[in-house]
Amino acid sequence: MQIRVGHSPDADDAFMFYALARGKVDTGHYVFRHELVDIETLNRRAFSSELELTAVSLHAYAHLTDRYMLCTCGASMGDRYGPMLVAKTKQPLNAFRKAAIAVPGTLTTAYLALRLCLGKDFREVVVPFDEILDVVVAGQYKGQPIDAGLIIHEGQLTYAQQNLELIVDTGQWWFDETGLPLPLGANAVRKNLGPQVICDVQRLLRESIEYGLAHRQEALDYALGFGRGLDPAKADEFVGMYVNDWTLDFGTRGRQAVTELLARGHAAGVIPKLVVPEFVK
Repeated sequence: MQIRVGHSPDADDAFMFYALARGKVDTGHYVFRHELVDIETLNRRAFSSELELTAVSLHAYAHLTDRYMLCTCGASMGDRYGPMLVAKTKQPLNAFRKAAIAVPGTLTTAYLALRLCLGKDFREVVVPFDEILDVVVAGQYKGQPIDAGLIIHEGQLTYAQQNLELIVDTGQWWFDETGLPLPLGANAVRKNLGPQVICDVQRLLRESIEYGLAHRQEALDYALGFGRGLDPAKADEFVGMYVNDWTLDFGTRGRQAVTELLARGHAAGVIPKLVVPEFVK
């Protein structure tokens, strides 16, 4: 049986899926076909249910509960760190309430987190995630002025190289507000596959994560090819941020964090209905 799996072309997802991509785990009669595209594209594609297993933003998941459920493994959690708002000059967060902010997509959890901490009055400009640092430096995107950028992935480690200033780390802000890690992304499996296939797919995903963690250097060597300018030390640091114990299992606290994020997103008017997350049993 073919399992089409979508994930981002970045170092942490590459590390997570290394064993599946390179045949390091026995998948039995399942054949995994990997499709690597940015997370906002995956969020949008999930509405058509074309992928059996896909990385999704937790924000996007709130709109997909009729189609997908969350795997208990494969999460990206920011434990006192997360997507960052950066600008060319250091200013208070309130200075950006009317600003034009480059964002990596309006279904990303990064966008939801920024809405929660900054409010709704800023003007979002959707920019490919790997171009945001450059457009902040340039101060414009396709003729539109840009005052700040919301960065994800490896940009969280490299923004200072472009002389940009941190305005707010949404992961730290979320922890200060809730005492919880910020749940950014998860792997979601299509509900109509049936209980047995769903459990098998989740088990194989977990085996892939476990293999990467147990064979860290070889998985890192593979992941480095997706690091967009990260040197080995930075790639190791970045993978460690987002592939760890939280990735093996959300756990009680991680599930609480997902529930709280979705509830606050609904209360703020960003998520249209109150969602109780459903995890693979």
